[in-house]
This record gives sequence, C-alpha cells and structure tokens, in this order.
Amino acid sequence: MSVTSATPYEAKTRLGRVTNFVDSRVNGSGMVKGLGRKIFPDHWSFMFGEVALYCFVILLLTGTFLTFFFDPSMAETRYEGSYVPLRGVEMSVAYESSLNISFDVRGGLFMRQVHHWSALLFVAAVSVHMLRVFFTGAFRKPRELNWVVGGVLLILSLAAGFTGYSLPDDLLSGNGLRIIDGVIKSVPVVGTYISFFLFGGEFPGTAIIGRLYMLHILLVPALILLMIAIHLFMVVIHKHTQFRGPGRTNNNVVGYPVGPVYAAKAGGFFFIVFGVIAIIAGFFTINPIWNYGPYDPSPVSAGTQPDWYIGWVDGALRLMPGYLGAFPLEWVIPFPWGDNTLSLNVLLPALGPAGLVFTLLFAWPWIEAWLTKDKRVHNLLDRPRNAPYRTAVGVAGITFYCVMWAAASSDLIATHFHVSLNDVTYWLRVLFFVGPILGFIIARRIALALQRKDREIVLHGVESGRIVRLPHGEYIEVHEPLDEYKRYRLVDFDSYKALPAQPDANGKISRKEKRRAKLSRFFFEDRVAPVTPSELENAHHHESPSEVAAKADDQVSIEQR
Repeated sequence: MSVTSATPYEAKTRLGRVTNFVDSRVNGSGMVKGLGRKIFPDHWSFMFGEVALYCFVILLLTGTFLTFFFDPSMAETRYEGSYVPLRGVEMSVAYESSLNISFDVRGGLFMRQVHHWSALLFVAAVSVHMLRVFFTGAFRKPRELNWVVGGVLLILSLAAGFTGYSLPDDLLSGNGLRIIDGVIKSVPVVGTYISFFLFGGEFPGTAIIGRLYMLHILLVPALILLMIAIHLFMVVIHKHTQFRGPGRTNNNVVGYPVGPVYAAKAGGFFFIVFGVIAIIAGFFTINPIWNYGPYDPSPVSAGTQPDWYIGWVDGALRLMPGYLGAFPLEWVIPFPWGDNTLSLNVLLPALGPAGLVFTLLFAWPWIEAWLTKDKRVHNLLDRPRNAPYRTAVGVAGITFYCVMWAAASSDLIATHFHVSLNDVTYWLRVLFFVGPILGFIIARRIALALQRKDREIVLHGVESGRIVRLPHGEYIEVHEPLDEYKRYRLVDFDSYKALPAQPDANGKISRKEKRRAKLSRFFFEDRVAPVTPSELENAHHHESPSEVAAKADDQVSIEQR
C-alpha cells in the first residue's frame, strides 16, 4: 500500500518564502483570514473610536521623539539657551530641556505641539465615543464589561494628560500640581503622609517631575495599551452593534469585511487624522511655556486654566464656599497624636463630583437592566430619541460637567463681560444644581416630541409642500408616503413601559423592588409607543395622499378642457 502526500507549497519570491516560513510555524494566515472576514457595519458615528486609537498612536510616536531630549530633573540650573528673555534665570533642568526642545531642537516645537494637540483630541475622542455608546445603548448585554473597560480607558487618558501636562515644570503646570497637593492633603489623617511620600518631602520637593515622568511614559501608556487590547478583543468576540434597519437583527451584522474594505479605509483615515493634527499644531500655538516662566511657589498667574478635561475639577473647587450659612466647612479634629484639619471645602468638590460621575458611569448598564428588567442580548442600537429617559440622563450629566467647566473660567468671564466675579460665582452655583435638572427635563421633552413627530410621519407621510384643490373646493397639502426602509427605522424600537413592583418567590415585595417601581414610573410613565401594524393598516385603509392628489389633478385637467 503506497501513501501519496501533497507537494508542499514553494513560493517563487524571497518575500513569499519568508512569509510561507513564518506562516507554516505560527499559522498566521488562519488568524488573518478569520479577522479579514469579520463584518463591521458602516456608520459615521463609529469613527470616534478609531480617532481615539489613531491619536494614541500619534502620541506614542511623538512622545518617543520627545523622550530623546527631555530631562526630567528638578536640579537647579541657569538658563543660557536661545530664548533671550529668560537668559540668566534660575530654573529646573526639566524646564530648561523643555525650552531647548522648543527653540534649539530642529522640529522640537512642532513635535511638542503635535503631542499636546493629539493628547487633547485623544481625550475628546474617547469621551465622544463613550457618549455615542451611552446614547445608543451599546453598553447593554453582552457588552457591560467592555463599557467598564472604556470607562477605565477614559480615566487613564485623564491621568496620561495630567502627568504629561505637569512635566515642563513651568508656572502653569506647577500651580496645577499645587492644587493637586492641596487636594491630597485634604484627605483626613493620611493625606499629609501621601503628599510627603509623593513629592519626596514638602511641596514641591525634588522628585515629583521624575516620578510623573515614569508614570507618563511607562505605567500609564502600558495600562492604556492593555485596555485597548482588551477592548478590541471584546469587539471581535461580540457581534458589532448596528443601527436598526430592514434585514438587521440581533443575530446578524450587515456591513463590509475588514479586508480589504475597512483595512484600506482605516489606513487612509489614520493619515487624515495625522494630517489634521499636524496642520493644527503648525498654525496654532498651545501651552507657550516660555511666556509663563519657571515654577515659583510665590506668584500665582491670573487668567490661566488647565486643559479642558481637568478644568471641571478646578471649577468645582472655585464654586465651593467656605461656609454654608453659619456652618463652617473646615474643622480641626483632635487626635491623641495631634490635631488634624478636615477641609471639606476642598475634599468635597475635588472628589465628590468626579466620584459621582464615574460611579454612575460604571454602574449604569446594571442600573438600566434593573429598571427595565431587560436581560436580553442587544446587538441593535437605539436612536437617542427612542430612549428619552437615557438621553435625558446623559444630557443632565453633560450639563453638570459644563457648569463646572465654565466655573474654571469664572475670572475670565467676569473680566471679559465686565460683570462681578461674585455674581458669576453665585449664578454658576445655582446652575450647578438647577442646570442638570433643566437639562434632563428639556432633553426628555424634546426626545418625546421627536418620537411623536416620527409617529405622525409614519401614519400620514411627509409634508411635500404641494397644495391642491379638491373638486368640492377644499385645499389640502399633499403628504408623500414613506418608503419601507425609512418607515422601518421609525417604527422599530423598544418602548419600555413602567413596571409595577413584582413580588418575590415568597410573595413579598421588598423595599428595593418598591424603589425600582418608583424609578420605573418616573422614567417610563410618559412614553410614546411605536406605531403598531394594526394602526398602520387602519391609516392605509383611508385614501392615500397620492391618490387624493391624482384625483385632484384629473379634476383640474377636466375643467381646463
């Protein structure tokens, strides 16, 4: 009995032989083939995650360049570089190397600005991507853990931005570090010890820049890379979410394969993002550290704000009063080993709003599932108007953030508009509480109104702007009926009802279930149900607008004859 074996494949080119050698050892073609066949839907809102990824790649490239020239030392030196106004000024080596990058390294200032602009855009893209996921309901089962990964990525992006922002050791970044030092020291009992060990002594110490540098170039980027890998792995494992439409279900994905369609689009889109950031960096100055001078604890610059993603914490600190009526917010608590100051006027605004926002962010997938008792798999996305309760919560959160962000510029608002700084602060304090409530109410009413408009369009068609006269003299506007695709988009959505409290296995209704029922009524009692097939059929039993228009046209032509 003879056994014949297939002739092994032999590549004809050198590159082909190398590729075949690697593939025969690691079976890479199978992985590439499987990933290349992965189907992704095509929608413009999905690009924000790609923008964040590309910005991070740009950050790695430009950051590698900057590490060749930056010296993270707080040793004192005298500047003798190219920038004449600062010659002879004593400063740290870190600040001197930042000036040298800006004025003496070829392309250094451009690379600094590309790095800074891409950092701002990275945090913005991650934030907008998270908002898109939230408003469309893409965080629901089975993607709850991926939502948590995204939240961790957002926190890490803030950490990366702040640690990099503090490295030049200029006056602006030094004041930011001083604020962080005050927040750390406001933590009861252990705050002063944490500050001492972090700064290597009393602020500013001699070690903080080097420690932030290690965090900025090693630990935080490594964690971000890990989170990105986990995030993309989960995206591949789960079906990609898609917007509703004909032929789209929870069990399929309508779109294009990764290769070659999305691979080519992604490569081109990366260079577009890189080009836009390069243009911005070339034409618009950001963080001119030479204007601020080296950090000195004695002066405090006016009219300066931190980067936008940190500004909301600064704004919360500005809004917090020292007293609530006659009640002081700073207490001296005696301990056996000495007195300890509890500064609630610093601790609460620094940690309270951020803790509230991120706690709700991480817990929301489970909060919504608990409210709706919906445990189904969701691969289809919602239009924000079709989830008015969720949209209203999101708008309230954005309003909450924007009020604190505006408060970080309260001094500039007062000087530019020639109003009292106290009045600006008082109004922003009112908006801090009232703004999110108004945002919730207004956004919810707008979403419900848009749902009612969609319902009217489905039943009666789209206004065409064409007026016709009927044979008996009546004037009507002709409505054009929707095509099936658009009508499907308007009627296919989940409309949750208020669920009353449900008894448990023992027939008892717990307090937790009663609270859930109250929240369910609050969120879902006012709702607009989608058009049912019977309603649509009844609407179509009447004479359609096009038939009315056709008869009117026939009547006009007869009268003209």
